[in-house]
Amino acid sequence: MSERQETRLDVRDGIATLTLHRPDKLNAFTGRMMHEILSAFDETDARDDVKVVIVTGAGRAFCAGADLSAGADTFDYDARTDDQSWADGESPVRADGTVDYSKEAVRDGGGRCTLRIFESLKPVIGAINGPAVGIGATLQLPMDIRIASTDAKFGFVFTRRGITPEACSSWFLPRLVGISRAMEWCATGRVFGAEEALAGGLVRQVVAPGELLPAATALAREIADNTAPVSVALTRQLLWRMLGADHPMEAHKIDSRAIYARGRQGDAREGVMSFLEKRPAVYPDKVSTDMPDFFPWYEPRPYE
Repeated sequence: MSERQETRLDVRDGIATLTLHRPDKLNAFTGRMMHEILSAFDETDARDDVKVVIVTGAGRAFCAGADLSAGADTFDYDARTDDQSWADGESPVRADGTVDYSKEAVRDGGGRCTLRIFESLKPVIGAINGPAVGIGATLQLPMDIRIASTDAKFGFVFTRRGITPEACSSWFLPRLVGISRAMEWCATGRVFGAEEALAGGLVRQVVAPGELLPAATALAREIADNTAPVSVALTRQLLWRMLGADHPMEAHKIDSRAIYARGRQGDAREGVMSFLEKRPAVYPDKVSTDMPDFFPWYEPRPYE
């Protein structure tokens, strides 16, 4: 896409940092930001020099939710004509006034982003630096690990805006924190602090503001410097996708394929020999070219 306007993507020493960048608007989510997030994850997946992705916000917020500048029409896709809307494609409203819900224009922008993060071949760390409300809260759910600043606040505020949770959060949130806590946070729509998020399992750690990016980077370094990227990509998809499996045999089937395939590749030889020789590993396989032939083992699911 054209030059980034509402995000920044910086890659250094194997770590990509994606920064939501509308600090004067508390990084409120727009259609353009949606497309820039999607393109950022396309880029990080394609680049073998990227081993880990960190997502954070510029200024004092992570993301304060959807841009509300359209006022009452903010969530009425058909009423909006401004370039901040995340609705794409032709109107789903038929001539008789009924709605064709299979149309692309019905899809929620936050869900497009969380589905793309879910598909990521690189592990994703959320560095939640400040308020994270609405899509700011749900956007981080498919990230693998979340670290919060003491300045962070969270809110699944949808019922207080007359809408419902979005961005696939009805799938992600109960899996992360349990159904009871998920229902409490979503039904009340209240905003809560980082310590409650920690107690509820939404975040892994709470640190002082100045320690947030160093903590996220240290964790990213642990992954980038010591692990085989192809193994990490497979592991990420195994763990997330098995959350929906109906029997452990499904995990056994795909685990077996993965172990068999990885054992025949150079990374497994290097992993063993570097350990025996007491030296850092230099893994030869690349995510861009050396994923096992059974990957992806799941069927793509088009919107319908």
